[in-house]
Amino acid sequence: MTSEIQQDVTTTSTVNRRGRFGMLVVVLVVAMVASTWLAVSIGAVPVALPQAWGIVADGIVPGLVPRTWTPVQEQIVWEFRLPRALLALLVGAGLAVVGAVLQALVRNPLADPFLLGISSGASFGAVTVFILGVSALGGLSMSAAAFAGSLLALALVYALAQRSGRLTPSRLVLAGVALAYLFQAAYSFVLQAAQSGRAAQQVLFWLMGSLGGARWHLLPLPAVVLAAGVTYLLLQHRPLNAIAAGEETAVSLGVNVNRFRLTLFVLTSLLVGVLVATSGAIAFVGLIVPHAARLLVGADHRRVLPVTALLGAVFLQLVDIAARTVNAPQELALSIVTALFGVPFFLWLLRRRSVDRAVSVQ
Repeated sequence: MTSEIQQDVTTTSTVNRRGRFGMLVVVLVVAMVASTWLAVSIGAVPVALPQAWGIVADGIVPGLVPRTWTPVQEQIVWEFRLPRALLALLVGAGLAVVGAVLQALVRNPLADPFLLGISSGASFGAVTVFILGVSALGGLSMSAAAFAGSLLALALVYALAQRSGRLTPSRLVLAGVALAYLFQAAYSFVLQAAQSGRAAQQVLFWLMGSLGGARWHLLPLPAVVLAAGVTYLLLQHRPLNAIAAGEETAVSLGVNVNRFRLTLFVLTSLLVGVLVATSGAIAFVGLIVPHAARLLVGADHRRVLPVTALLGAVFLQLVDIAARTVNAPQELALSIVTALFGVPFFLWLLRRRSVDRAVSVQ
């Protein structure tokens, strides 16, 4: 009788958790749609919310709604604001997921692509191709060069952070910060040597994070890479949970730790490279959002990853809206806005007694 009661309690608890998780996902999806709707309405040329919705609906299914907008409003919403809003969702989701994965892989709550120097490495590759041309790095495209730079940065950080064959959390952060400065110096040299001062000025603004160049033709590559990457990571949620609990635990559960880390390092480098090539290096998204997701759903990556992706998408969408409106008509770099949230959060993490402790599955 007692065992039956305990089983019923366990079943009820599981159902409740699944119900709360499902409700949270629905709320985040609604928030994502609402923030996107708001993003396509706000700007130097105001477009009413019903008109913005009508323009998007008419663009998807022509003639679906009566036309109550001008051709200028249609061009602004469909050709500029909507691609920008969608790119914000993709970049926010991707950077947040990469942060969650890195924090699990290296068992350090401070890990994120910006602090570990990965974004700076990707920026170096992208800037080199942008300024010097595709022949500068053996014919690599901008996205491929950014991927190569991010992979190089991550490999160097991983090598420098090891001590006696094991990763040390404090060495990891220090190595990442040092290499971030190194790659920043490298692409600063490329910019200083550039013949066109105007091009260098544009790149400098882009390097701090900007979605102003978003167009429809730029969306397919990050969308496909992000969808494939998140799908693969969701399938690997059990090994991720195991390695987050510790290498000994992962090995005892049959996980090949070195091979698994290498695979996910390559995948995260690919994600960062593709995203940085379209938006520049945006700080702190990969640091803040995964912790917020764990506070909401715990540390099981089967739930952490989708919630992190949705939270990251909404977060960067709102950040981009703020960047366009706070100092209108001038636009702020996205990293300026994210730093307002990220720096206090980073300092709070540093003050926690558990900052050097591994991120473990609860």
